[in-house]
Amino acid sequence: MSDEEGPSVEKTNSEDSSLPEQELESVEEPQTAEDTEPAVEAETAEPEPLEAPKPVDEDAIDSTEATVDEPALIEEVVASTEPTVDELSDNELTDDESANEVTTVIPVVPADDAPPTEVVDSAPATEAIDEQTQQFEPPAVVVPPKPPRPEFVQQYDTQQFEPIQQQYEPVVREPEVVVAPAPPQQPVAPAPASSRKWVKPAIAVGAIFAVAVIAYGVDIFTSSGKTPRGTQVAGVDIGDLTPVDAEATLRAELGPRLVEPVAVHAGGVDSEIVPASAGVDVDWSATLSGVNAQPINPITRITSFFGSREVPVVSTVDQGALDASMSQLAANSDRAPVEGAVVFEDGKATGVSPAAGQALEAQEAGATFAAEWSDGGVVDLPVDEVPVTVTQAGVDSALQEIAIPAVSGDVVVNGRDGKVATLGVDQIGEVLTFTPDASGGLTPQYNTDAAIKILTPQLVSTEVQPKDASFTFAGGKPTVVPGVVGDLINWPDTVKELPVLLGSTASRATPAVYGPVPPVLTTEAADALGINEVIGEFTTGGFEYASGVNIGLAASEIDGAVIKPGDTFSLNEYTGPRGAAQGYVESGIINNGRPDKAVGGGISQLATTLYNATYFAGMDDVAHTEHSYYISRYPEAREATIFDGAIDLQFRNPAKTGVMIETIATSSNITVRIWGTKTVDVASTTGPRTSPTSPNTVTLPEGPGCVASSGAPGFTVSDTRVITDHASGAEISSNTRTVKYDPVPIVKCE
Repeated sequence: MSDEEGPSVEKTNSEDSSLPEQELESVEEPQTAEDTEPAVEAETAEPEPLEAPKPVDEDAIDSTEATVDEPALIEEVVASTEPTVDELSDNELTDDESANEVTTVIPVVPADDAPPTEVVDSAPATEAIDEQTQQFEPPAVVVPPKPPRPEFVQQYDTQQFEPIQQQYEPVVREPEVVVAPAPPQQPVAPAPASSRKWVKPAIAVGAIFAVAVIAYGVDIFTSSGKTPRGTQVAGVDIGDLTPVDAEATLRAELGPRLVEPVAVHAGGVDSEIVPASAGVDVDWSATLSGVNAQPINPITRITSFFGSREVPVVSTVDQGALDASMSQLAANSDRAPVEGAVVFEDGKATGVSPAAGQALEAQEAGATFAAEWSDGGVVDLPVDEVPVTVTQAGVDSALQEIAIPAVSGDVVVNGRDGKVATLGVDQIGEVLTFTPDASGGLTPQYNTDAAIKILTPQLVSTEVQPKDASFTFAGGKPTVVPGVVGDLINWPDTVKELPVLLGSTASRATPAVYGPVPPVLTTEAADALGINEVIGEFTTGGFEYASGVNIGLAASEIDGAVIKPGDTFSLNEYTGPRGAAQGYVESGIINNGRPDKAVGGGISQLATTLYNATYFAGMDDVAHTEHSYYISRYPEAREATIFDGAIDLQFRNPAKTGVMIETIATSSNITVRIWGTKTVDVASTTGPRTSPTSPNTVTLPEGPGCVASSGAPGFTVSDTRVITDHASGAEISSNTRTVKYDPVPIVKCE
């Protein structure tokens, strides 16, 4: 029954003695009177005037009690009014309809004296649904006290709350008693039609669920004892395998990668590392232990059909081998930072842009390689950036403000007599350099020594060089030759304005500053040395021509040498190199205990002569070396050898006055005199030869390299020097020196 409009009552035939069945109709679905209530016969009666409809009090109707006088009638009414299941389903109301239900009062016209009975149809839709699942209760019998009169149906729109007047024709009915049916004992009502439509989908869902459960169980059973489906290690699929098969597969696929080079990237350097060579291996047991057991979660098992799960490789590491590999890589990948700088080339200044360096983080890089070598890609190793201390702005500033002006032209130093010295633009880079200033900039550094080295030779001809006072032996005794005061350029003062000159783009010339320079040994100092008599002298001879040439050259080098009080004289230092370039020739030497030849040979005879002259002059022996075997022309235990750059002869002047060396060389002998002021006397005592040794025989191929010798025995001998005061004769010192000479070998040339 619809809630939108109430039922209408069809007009009956007043002339018929029996009342036909009435039909009730609604807007949505017509229904007959037989479907809703039993037919009531009534006599024809004249309709009474219409009265205004009155609202029906549903609570009053529900609370009305009916009395039943005739049980048979009640049963008949119940049978005729009890709806069937189908009818209830068809007349089911929705919640919206229930909300808008209109209570309809259907008048029943009684016959003759019977009072009219009102049947109230007021069940809302929700109650109609509930009645389908519960037993019907018999309706209450209402006996109205009023006489028969025509009634009309008053209907309310529950939404608009305005009465809807509906015309009807009165129906004359026989009085009847409406009796509610007896409630049955809790029958189970069938499911409503709205719920039956979900039966089939529910069955389908249940079937699908059952199939899924069976499939899940089968999958659990078939995969038991195997690795989870979709499991991968380093890209190798080991899913759905037994542990033994999984390990075999891993070893077959992953093992060869250990000896294959892996690409690595360290900063801007690409390289390769072989894992096995770097001490990296696979821990198979630990890797497989990372494979989880079969998952129980059904969602996880389903997703495993469509994806994969990566299990990391667990590596073992030989730390020493890995560190060595990282060190080798660092040697190629590390680079020092390029500091910003200014350089000069071909007279032009250019800037060097700074660039940060990099250093491999060896420990972290090793750990990264051990963890990622098996991934199949390039392993990116960490590096530290090594910052620069000079910024680009600092380079640009130094270049524009200092360097470019510095090479704008030559720097000129004006000397005497119109001569000049020039520092060319192509030489500026030797003088001007830059160092970081710790603030990102560059500080200029001016090397004045380098500038002086470049400029000095160009103006040396304008200078007067100082000359030490010297001695001449004209007249048989030393005479002082006065020294010369020099007039030299004071270069430190001359170049002190170099930064200003290099920064100028206009005047870039400066005058040379000259000044007097005294000699090292002045005339006055030479006169005060007391060099006026011979205090020691010695002569040797018996050398061959070649040796005589070399002796004469060396003697001329040391002739006139002055040794001030407390100074030490060195023969090698004073003569300098003694080679062919200085005019020396090849002569006899002793090489490894046997006679030989070399350029400069024979100088040992000059050394022996000088040693004995200083010996008797009372000089202190600083360094001298005897020959390895004795030479008959020299005094025993009082001779010396010398070799350029290896064996030297040195003595010190212990006196308070100076000494000077005079040499006199001839073709057959060499004499050395020591001039000074005599203060001591010297005596020499040579002891006997002892511990003689016999010579060996050496046979050499005949030729220039073989010098024949008859040989001589070896021996040991001592010499004692006693120094006494010249004025008093008192002994000052006594020293003994013992020398062991080797035998001279017998050399045969064959």
